[in-house]
Amino acid sequence: MADHTLDMCGFACPMPILKTKQALASMESKEIIEVICTDQGSKKDFVAFCNQLGHKLISQKDDGNKIIFNIEKN
Repeated sequence: MADHTLDMCGFACPMPILKTKQALASMESKEIIEVICTDQGSKKDFVAFCNQLGHKLISQKDDGNKIIFNIEKN
């Protein structure tokens, strides 16, 4: 489903957000990036990030100790 995947496991805030922002900058509108994180704080961070920049948070799923986000670029 995702056009791109970004594995940020083991990285703490703000790195997952910063790397996602960089990846989105090189993507086309409507493309989807899957971001995999282990930082539990990223849940609220990605909601705020998407709301602030207008990207669509398609899904957020817990998978063991990982959180998987699917974000559509605006």
